[in-house]
Amino acid sequence: MYTFLIVDDFDGMRDRLKVILEEIGHKVVGEAVNGKEAAEKYRKLKPDFVTLDITMPEVDGLEALEKIIEYDENAKVIMVSAISEKNLVLQAIDKGARHYILKPLKTKRVKEIIDEVIEYEKEFLEF
Repeated sequence: MYTFLIVDDFDGMRDRLKVILEEIGHKVVGEAVNGKEAAEKYRKLKPDFVTLDITMPEVDGLEALEKIIEYDENAKVIMVSAISEKNLVLQAIDKGARHYILKPLKTKRVKEIIDEVIEYEKEFLEF
């Protein structure tokens, strides 16, 4: 079981992702509605993973990703967005995101991506 911080400005999406994560055996330790809140909560909660929406008010997901990685270069951030533009995906990966999930969220796909990140971390880094 790993801990997660869910960041999305849409309540329904945070609720949906929380249900999926708990269904596949993980624990949600916090939620945030924008990138500013995400960076603050990451420092406070120190979750194993962050799911981070790209398009949010105040501070967007890419800016939040930079702040989180600046604080902890080993942060495991998975971007979650309805936007499938290739350049945004590449920017997120370039800035340190471990993976990218497109909305709408499906339990099987979320689990596969989390498992891929965990496997990669175990194999190449020390998780």
